[in-house]
Amino acid sequence: MEFTNKKAEFMHHIYPPLKAYYSELLDVGDGHTLYLEQSGNPDGIPVLYIHGGPGAGLSDSYRSFFDPNIYRIIGFDQRGCGKSTPFASLINNTTAHILADIQRIREHLQISKWMLCGGSWGTTLALLSAIEYPLHVSSIVLRGVFLAREQDMQWFLHGNGGAAQIFPDHYASFIEIVKDRLGKMSVAEAFYQIFSQGDELTKVHAAKAWCMWEERISLMNNSIIEQDMSQNLNRAISLGMLECHFIKHNCFIDEDYILQNIDKINSIPGTIIHGRYDMVCKLENAYSLSQSWRAGQLLIVPEAGHSTSDPNISEAICHATDAMAKFLQES
Repeated sequence: MEFTNKKAEFMHHIYPPLKAYYSELLDVGDGHTLYLEQSGNPDGIPVLYIHGGPGAGLSDSYRSFFDPNIYRIIGFDQRGCGKSTPFASLINNTTAHILADIQRIREHLQISKWMLCGGSWGTTLALLSAIEYPLHVSSIVLRGVFLAREQDMQWFLHGNGGAAQIFPDHYASFIEIVKDRLGKMSVAEAFYQIFSQGDELTKVHAAKAWCMWEERISLMNNSIIEQDMSQNLNRAISLGMLECHFIKHNCFIDEDYILQNIDKINSIPGTIIHGRYDMVCKLENAYSLSQSWRAGQLLIVPEAGHSTSDPNISEAICHATDAMAKFLQES
Protein backbone atom coordinates (compact mmCIF):
# COMPACT_ATOMS: atom_id res chain seq x y z
CA MET A 1 0.00 0.00 0.00
CA GLU A 2 1.03 3.64 -0.45
CA PHE A 3 1.20 6.20 2.32
CA THR A 4 -0.53 9.55 1.97
CA ASN A 5 0.21 12.57 4.15
CA LYS A 6 -3.08 14.40 3.64
CA LYS A 7 -3.68 16.62 6.67
CA ALA A 8 -7.24 15.41 6.95
CA GLU A 9 -5.92 11.99 7.87
CA PHE A 10 -2.72 12.77 9.80
CA MET A 11 -2.87 16.08 11.62
CA HIS A 12 -0.05 15.69 14.14
CA HIS A 13 2.94 15.40 11.78
CA ILE A 14 6.00 14.55 13.89
CA TYR A 15 6.17 15.03 17.64
CA PRO A 16 7.83 18.15 19.13
CA PRO A 17 11.55 18.12 20.00
CA LEU A 18 12.27 16.11 23.12
CA LYS A 19 15.23 15.92 25.47
CA ALA A 20 16.52 12.76 27.08
CA TYR A 21 15.62 12.37 30.74
CA TYR A 22 18.57 10.06 31.39
CA SER A 23 21.86 9.24 29.71
CA GLU A 24 24.84 7.08 30.61
CA LEU A 25 27.96 5.40 29.29
CA LEU A 26 27.71 1.61 29.24
CA ASP A 27 30.84 -0.54 29.20
CA VAL A 28 30.14 -3.47 26.87
CA GLY A 29 33.63 -4.97 26.96
CA ASP A 30 36.14 -5.45 24.12
CA GLY A 31 37.44 -1.98 24.91
CA HIS A 32 34.15 -0.28 23.88
CA THR A 33 31.84 2.02 25.82
CA LEU A 34 28.42 2.95 24.43
CA TYR A 35 26.45 6.15 24.87
CA LEU A 36 22.91 5.21 25.96
CA GLU A 37 19.94 7.51 26.55
CA GLN A 38 16.26 7.38 27.41
CA SER A 39 13.41 9.81 26.82
CA GLY A 40 9.61 9.91 26.87
CA ASN A 41 7.60 7.98 29.46
CA PRO A 42 9.77 5.88 31.85
CA ASP A 43 6.78 3.55 32.35
CA GLY A 44 5.75 3.46 28.69
CA ILE A 45 6.13 0.88 25.94
CA PRO A 46 9.87 0.29 25.60
CA VAL A 47 11.20 0.91 22.10
CA LEU A 48 14.83 0.67 21.01
CA TYR A 49 15.74 2.99 18.16
CA ILE A 50 18.65 1.64 16.07
CA HIS A 51 20.39 4.26 13.96
CA GLY A 52 21.80 3.81 10.49
CA GLY A 53 25.20 3.88 8.90
CA PRO A 54 27.11 1.95 10.13
CA GLY A 55 28.67 4.94 11.82
CA ALA A 56 25.96 7.61 11.55
CA GLY A 57 25.30 7.91 15.28
CA LEU A 58 22.14 9.23 16.90
CA SER A 59 20.51 12.49 15.91
CA ASP A 60 18.19 14.33 18.28
CA SER A 61 15.35 14.17 15.75
CA TYR A 62 14.74 10.42 16.23
CA ARG A 63 12.93 11.06 19.53
CA SER A 64 10.21 12.92 17.60
CA PHE A 65 9.12 9.71 15.87
CA PHE A 66 7.37 8.45 19.03
CA ASP A 67 4.55 9.71 21.23
CA PRO A 68 6.48 10.66 24.41
CA ASN A 69 3.43 9.98 26.57
CA ILE A 70 3.20 6.39 25.37
CA TYR A 71 6.74 5.26 24.62
CA ARG A 72 9.85 4.73 26.72
CA ILE A 73 12.29 5.76 23.97
CA ILE A 74 15.76 4.21 24.12
CA GLY A 75 18.63 5.14 21.82
CA PHE A 76 22.33 4.36 21.69
CA ASP A 77 25.38 5.21 19.61
CA GLN A 78 26.79 2.05 18.07
CA ARG A 79 30.45 1.15 18.47
CA GLY A 80 32.84 3.72 17.09
CA CYS A 81 30.45 6.61 16.48
CA GLY A 82 28.62 9.46 18.14
CA LYS A 83 29.44 9.71 21.83
CA SER A 84 30.57 6.09 22.10
CA THR A 85 34.26 5.35 22.51
CA PRO A 86 36.80 4.70 21.11
CA PHE A 87 35.77 6.90 18.20
CA ALA A 88 35.88 5.42 14.67
CA SER A 89 37.43 2.21 15.99
CA LEU A 90 37.25 -0.82 13.70
CA ILE A 91 38.64 -3.18 16.34
CA ASN A 92 36.06 -5.58 17.81
CA ASN A 93 33.45 -3.88 15.67
CA THR A 94 31.33 -6.36 13.71
CA THR A 95 27.65 -7.12 13.31
CA ALA A 96 27.87 -9.84 15.94
CA HIS A 97 29.38 -7.35 18.41
CA ILE A 98 26.55 -4.86 17.82
CA LEU A 99 23.87 -7.54 18.18
CA ALA A 100 25.46 -8.58 21.49
CA ASP A 101 25.45 -4.92 22.55
CA ILE A 102 21.72 -4.69 21.87
CA GLN A 103 21.04 -7.61 24.20
CA ARG A 104 23.44 -6.15 26.78
CA ILE A 105 21.39 -2.94 26.73
CA ARG A 106 18.11 -4.83 27.12
CA GLU A 107 19.45 -6.78 30.09
CA HIS A 108 21.01 -3.67 31.62
CA LEU A 109 17.65 -1.86 31.45
CA GLN A 110 15.83 -4.98 32.73
CA ILE A 111 13.44 -5.08 29.78
CA SER A 112 11.93 -8.45 28.91
CA LYS A 113 10.31 -7.40 25.64
CA TRP A 114 10.62 -4.30 23.50
CA MET A 115 9.74 -2.83 20.16
CA LEU A 116 12.58 -2.42 17.66
CA CYS A 117 12.67 0.57 15.32
CA GLY A 118 15.48 1.02 12.83
CA GLY A 119 16.41 3.01 9.77
CA SER A 120 18.65 1.89 6.88
CA TRP A 121 21.50 -0.13 8.48
CA GLY A 122 19.35 0.00 11.61
CA THR A 123 16.75 -2.13 9.80
CA THR A 124 19.41 -4.77 9.18
CA LEU A 125 20.28 -4.87 12.86
CA ALA A 126 16.63 -4.82 13.97
CA LEU A 127 15.78 -7.78 11.74
CA LEU A 128 18.90 -9.72 12.76
CA SER A 129 18.23 -9.07 16.44
CA ALA A 130 14.60 -10.18 16.12
CA ILE A 131 15.62 -13.31 14.22
CA GLU A 132 18.11 -14.21 16.95
CA TYR A 133 15.95 -13.21 19.95
CA PRO A 134 12.30 -13.30 18.78
CA LEU A 135 10.89 -13.86 22.28
CA HIS A 136 12.22 -10.46 23.38
CA VAL A 137 10.62 -8.48 20.52
CA SER A 138 7.03 -7.25 20.66
CA SER A 139 6.95 -5.50 17.26
CA ILE A 140 9.15 -3.92 14.60
CA VAL A 141 9.01 -0.65 12.63
CA LEU A 142 11.50 -0.26 9.78
CA ARG A 143 12.41 2.66 7.50
CA GLY A 144 14.53 2.35 4.35
CA VAL A 145 15.24 -1.39 4.41
CA PHE A 146 18.77 -2.67 3.82
CA LEU A 147 19.07 -6.47 3.59
CA ALA A 148 22.89 -6.48 3.32
CA ARG A 149 22.95 -8.73 0.28
CA GLU A 150 25.65 -8.45 -2.37
CA GLN A 151 23.17 -6.83 -4.77
CA ASP A 152 22.29 -4.17 -2.16
CA MET A 153 25.92 -3.20 -1.68
CA GLN A 154 26.46 -3.19 -5.45
CA TRP A 155 23.49 -0.84 -5.86
CA PHE A 156 24.91 1.66 -3.36
CA LEU A 157 28.62 1.52 -4.04
CA HIS A 158 29.61 0.31 -7.50
CA GLY A 159 29.67 2.05 -10.86
CA ASN A 160 27.40 -0.54 -12.45
CA GLY A 161 24.98 -0.29 -9.56
CA GLY A 162 21.68 1.54 -9.67
CA ALA A 163 22.60 4.69 -7.75
CA ALA A 164 25.69 5.43 -9.86
CA GLN A 165 23.64 5.09 -13.05
CA ILE A 166 21.17 7.68 -11.80
CA PHE A 167 23.76 10.05 -10.28
CA PRO A 168 26.82 9.63 -12.54
CA ASP A 169 28.12 13.15 -11.82
CA HIS A 170 27.99 12.68 -8.05
CA TYR A 171 29.47 9.21 -8.39
CA ALA A 172 32.41 10.59 -10.37
CA SER A 173 33.09 13.07 -7.55
CA PHE A 174 32.79 10.26 -5.01
CA ILE A 175 35.41 7.97 -6.58
CA GLU A 176 37.81 10.71 -7.68
CA ILE A 177 40.11 10.07 -4.72
CA VAL A 178 40.38 6.33 -5.48
CA LYS A 179 40.04 6.21 -9.28
CA ASP A 180 43.72 5.29 -9.80
CA ARG A 181 43.25 2.19 -7.62
CA LEU A 182 40.06 0.85 -9.15
CA GLY A 183 41.65 -1.28 -11.83
CA LYS A 184 43.24 -3.37 -9.09
CA MET A 185 40.54 -3.46 -6.43
CA SER A 186 36.89 -2.68 -5.65
CA VAL A 187 35.63 0.70 -4.47
CA ALA A 188 35.28 -0.59 -0.89
CA GLU A 189 38.80 -2.06 -0.94
CA ALA A 190 40.26 1.17 -2.37
CA PHE A 191 38.68 3.33 0.32
CA TYR A 192 39.58 0.78 3.00
CA GLN A 193 43.21 0.99 1.92
CA ILE A 194 43.15 4.74 2.46
CA PHE A 195 41.40 4.47 5.82
CA SER A 196 43.87 1.86 7.06
CA GLN A 197 47.11 3.11 5.51
CA GLY A 198 46.68 6.72 4.38
CA ASP A 199 47.85 9.90 6.10
CA GLU A 200 45.33 11.80 8.23
CA LEU A 201 44.57 14.46 5.62
CA THR A 202 43.85 11.85 2.93
CA LYS A 203 41.67 9.87 5.35
CA VAL A 204 39.57 12.95 6.07
CA HIS A 205 39.27 13.72 2.37
CA ALA A 206 38.13 10.14 1.67
CA ALA A 207 35.63 10.18 4.55
CA LYS A 208 34.10 13.45 3.34
CA ALA A 209 33.80 12.09 -0.20
CA TRP A 210 32.10 8.93 1.07
CA CYS A 211 29.69 10.79 3.31
CA MET A 212 28.83 13.36 0.63
CA TRP A 213 27.98 10.58 -1.85
CA GLU A 214 25.48 9.11 0.59
CA GLU A 215 24.03 12.49 1.54
CA ARG A 216 23.59 13.51 -2.10
CA ILE A 217 21.54 10.43 -2.99
CA SER A 218 19.54 10.35 0.26
CA LEU A 219 17.12 13.15 -0.56
CA MET A 220 15.05 13.89 -3.63
CA ASN A 221 15.92 17.56 -3.16
CA ASN A 222 19.63 17.18 -2.51
CA SER A 223 20.40 20.90 -2.73
CA ILE A 224 19.65 21.27 0.97
CA ILE A 225 22.68 19.18 1.96
CA GLU A 226 25.26 21.00 -0.19
CA GLN A 227 27.03 22.37 2.87
CA ASP A 228 30.48 22.57 4.39
CA MET A 229 31.09 18.99 5.54
CA SER A 230 33.57 20.28 8.10
CA GLN A 231 30.55 21.38 10.16
CA ASN A 232 29.93 17.71 10.88
CA LEU A 233 33.38 16.24 10.30
CA ASN A 234 33.20 13.64 13.08
CA ARG A 235 30.09 12.11 11.56
CA ALA A 236 31.68 12.05 8.11
CA ILE A 237 34.74 10.24 9.49
CA SER A 238 32.82 7.61 11.46
CA LEU A 239 30.27 7.09 8.68
CA GLY A 240 32.89 6.74 5.96
CA MET A 241 35.26 4.49 7.88
CA LEU A 242 32.66 2.22 9.46
CA GLU A 243 30.46 1.83 6.38
CA CYS A 244 33.54 0.96 4.34
CA HIS A 245 34.70 -1.50 7.01
CA PHE A 246 31.35 -3.29 7.11
CA ILE A 247 30.77 -3.35 3.35
CA LYS A 248 34.29 -4.63 2.68
CA HIS A 249 33.47 -7.56 4.98
CA ASN A 250 29.97 -8.14 3.51
CA CYS A 251 28.46 -6.74 6.70
CA PHE A 252 29.76 -9.82 8.55
CA ILE A 253 26.70 -11.91 7.68
CA ASP A 254 26.03 -14.72 5.23
CA GLU A 255 24.55 -13.87 1.84
CA ASP A 256 20.75 -13.42 1.98
CA TYR A 257 20.73 -14.44 5.64
CA ILE A 258 17.75 -12.27 6.59
CA LEU A 259 15.28 -13.53 3.99
CA GLN A 260 16.41 -17.11 4.49
CA ASN A 261 15.61 -16.84 8.22
CA ILE A 262 12.61 -14.52 8.13
CA ASP A 263 10.24 -17.32 9.16
CA LYS A 264 11.60 -16.97 12.70
CA ILE A 265 9.78 -13.63 13.09
CA ASN A 266 6.56 -14.46 11.24
CA SER A 267 4.56 -14.02 14.44
CA ILE A 268 6.02 -10.57 15.18
CA PRO A 269 3.95 -7.68 13.76
CA GLY A 270 5.86 -5.12 11.74
CA THR A 271 5.58 -2.08 9.49
CA ILE A 272 8.00 -1.58 6.61
CA ILE A 273 8.32 2.05 5.44
CA HIS A 274 10.17 2.80 2.23
CA GLY A 275 10.40 5.82 -0.07
CA ARG A 276 9.53 4.93 -3.63
CA TYR A 277 12.54 6.87 -4.89
CA ASP A 278 15.03 5.71 -2.27
CA MET A 279 18.42 5.69 -4.02
CA VAL A 280 20.48 4.44 -1.06
CA CYS A 281 18.42 1.31 -0.44
CA LYS A 282 16.37 0.24 -3.43
CA LEU A 283 12.66 -0.37 -2.95
CA GLU A 284 13.07 -4.02 -3.94
CA ASN A 285 14.62 -4.61 -0.48
CA ALA A 286 11.40 -3.64 1.26
CA TYR A 287 9.17 -5.36 -1.29
CA SER A 288 11.06 -8.66 -1.07
CA LEU A 289 10.98 -8.47 2.72
CA SER A 290 7.22 -7.88 2.76
CA GLN A 291 6.69 -10.84 0.43
CA SER A 292 8.64 -13.14 2.78
CA TRP A 293 7.60 -11.76 6.18
CA ARG A 294 4.02 -12.81 6.84
CA ALA A 295 3.43 -10.21 9.57
CA GLY A 296 5.28 -7.34 7.87
CA GLN A 297 3.10 -4.69 6.22
CA LEU A 298 4.75 -2.61 3.48
CA LEU A 299 4.05 1.12 3.40
CA ILE A 300 5.47 2.81 0.28
CA VAL A 301 5.87 6.57 0.58
CA PRO A 302 5.38 8.25 -2.82
CA GLU A 303 7.58 11.18 -3.84
CA ALA A 304 10.08 10.33 -1.10
CA GLY A 305 13.66 9.14 -0.91
CA HIS A 306 15.77 7.61 1.86
CA SER A 307 16.33 10.26 4.50
CA THR A 308 14.19 10.99 7.54
CA SER A 309 14.82 14.66 6.72
CA ASP A 310 12.07 14.15 4.16
CA PRO A 311 8.86 15.21 5.99
CA ASN A 312 6.85 12.52 4.20
CA ILE A 313 9.15 9.83 5.57
CA SER A 314 9.11 11.29 9.09
CA GLU A 315 5.34 11.51 9.12
CA ALA A 316 4.99 7.94 7.88
CA ILE A 317 7.19 6.76 10.76
CA CYS A 318 5.04 8.63 13.29
CA HIS A 319 1.88 7.17 11.78
CA ALA A 320 3.41 3.69 12.04
CA THR A 321 4.56 4.06 15.65
CA ASP A 322 1.16 5.49 16.65
CA ALA A 323 -0.61 2.55 15.02
CA MET A 324 1.78 0.06 16.59
CA ALA A 325 1.29 1.58 20.05
CA LYS A 326 -2.47 1.21 19.68
CA PHE A 327 -2.05 -2.40 18.55
CA LEU A 328 0.25 -3.26 21.47
CA GLN A 329 -2.04 -1.60 24.01
CA GLU A 330 -5.03 -3.54 22.72
CA SER A 331 -3.21 -6.88 22.50
